[in-house]
Amino acid sequence: MHSLMTQYTPNLLDYWPEFIKSIGETLQMLFLSGIYSFVIGLFLGTVMVVTRKGNILENVYIYRIIDSLVNLFRSIPFVILITALIPVTKLVVGTFIGVKGAIFPLIIGCTPFFIRQVDMALSDIDPGLIEAAQSMGLSPLGIIFRVYLKESIPGLARSTTITTVSLLGLTAMGGAVGGGGLGSFVIRYGHNRYYQDITYVSVIVILIFVTIIQFIGNIIIKKTSH
Repeated sequence: MHSLMTQYTPNLLDYWPEFIKSIGETLQMLFLSGIYSFVIGLFLGTVMVVTRKGNILENVYIYRIIDSLVNLFRSIPFVILITALIPVTKLVVGTFIGVKGAIFPLIIGCTPFFIRQVDMALSDIDPGLIEAAQSMGLSPLGIIFRVYLKESIPGLARSTTITTVSLLGLTAMGGAVGGGGLGSFVIRYGHNRYYQDITYVSVIVILIFVTIIQFIGNIIIKKTSH
């Protein structure tokens, strides 16, 4: 194994400890920002659906505020967004460099995308189920948990899978502005020093991550579909 790496990936071997560290940083950013984005996105996405005109908690003002903010932040390319957020990021977490400085912009960049995914998943619920739940006397909160969220689990699993893969791409882009992880590693060595073996192996690692995420997502979707 070592001889093969010496032959085909000599530059990667020279920076092996840093490569392993960058993988850990990517996973850390993916996990932490993913958890926050999921919780915030699921909450706001659900609020957005139930406050839409004709739904159980109709409120045009709340709906328009959330919808406008989602459209605003989704329209800004992430590389520009993470740069624009530098003063806010520094105020919130104390730094805008490294993994710690990348998590906040990742949450801001990923959450609007997930909110829209939740919106689409919950909007696919059969209106007849909502009417049946209302006729049974369920409260709005009961309808949200027992109808909207329960019946849309496969759709939410699919949305979470798509969002996680997208978030993985954002972590790589975050490396362009000192966010750490594989993106930063490839820029420093694969791009700036033209070490192509580092670039190729990093791409393979990202593909493995995407495959694992998609595999887990497919299992959850299959188990929860009925």
